[in-house]
Amino acid sequence: MTEPQLNLAGQQITACCKKIIPGQNDDLLLDKLQTLVPDYPVYLAYTGDEWYRLGGIVDMNGVHIGRDLIEWVERTFLECGQNLHTLIDHAIEQKLIATKQTGKTLCFVVQTGQRAEDFTLIEIDKTHEVTDRMLVDENNPPEDLEELIDPLKPYCIESTGLGHSRYTYRRKTDVRLFMEVINEHYPVEHPVQRFMDDWNRSSAGQKFRMSEDWIIRPYRHTGRFGEQIVNVEIINTHKTNLPHLEDFAGKKGSALSNILTRFDRQAGYPFAWFFYMVKGKLVSTHSAESVYRDLSNDFAYLPERDEAILRDWIAQPYNI
Repeated sequence: MTEPQLNLAGQQITACCKKIIPGQNDDLLLDKLQTLVPDYPVYLAYTGDEWYRLGGIVDMNGVHIGRDLIEWVERTFLECGQNLHTLIDHAIEQKLIATKQTGKTLCFVVQTGQRAEDFTLIEIDKTHEVTDRMLVDENNPPEDLEELIDPLKPYCIESTGLGHSRYTYRRKTDVRLFMEVINEHYPVEHPVQRFMDDWNRSSAGQKFRMSEDWIIRPYRHTGRFGEQIVNVEIINTHKTNLPHLEDFAGKKGSALSNILTRFDRQAGYPFAWFFYMVKGKLVSTHSAESVYRDLSNDFAYLPERDEAILRDWIAQPYNI
């Protein structure tokens, strides 16, 4: 039977975010997204670390004077005859406060199939404006507009929330199509592609969807000549604490097998230790070397498909 086609435009997601009443929770947003793609399961896979960016200007009562700090400062500077001291005096007299937007990026997964690459990632920013600092520290006034906008030593005040959280659509990534583009521009097999290929042929891939524990996310970085390079990263989304597996000295046979099986059980799927090892997360590469020695000595506790992956890794190691 042919899988239903995923038709989901960024404009639909943007409209969906705007319909969420400020202050309502992530579950309602998830329900709205699910209604956009009723043929596929949607779930919140990951919430990123908190970040912040410049906000606007409010008075002592929390009333907005300007929604965009940079725009307000530059416009008011012109209105003050391009006289910085006049602008500073105005800010001090009015006791103006600079705000900041605190935010976290919510990563929703739309699962479109069983293979590792069969999902679409939807990233939505959840932001909340809070008071941050006095716009001007009268005991240490700024020397130029740049310092007024973003001072090195701000006069910080206690943060107070202004209004409710809001959702803003950031981007949508069809992982299968995105990896096809990445692979076209990569001279050898991309480590993330190899990770997914290994997942698909492993015992993990036979019983568990990769996106339930790992998501693929694009990122941009600057190359050595200043060029912007788009790449891809794998993020682990496991919700509970897993043990560190580092010391494998003297471990072999059933003792080693029991350690790895216990880790897999806690992770929730078979051969999990291998993928955590490739990611460089929790599991030392000594695990693969110890298991390989066991295989060479006729200990057989890995399924054939996983044994083949391990042998390939020993012959050509990689990490992500």
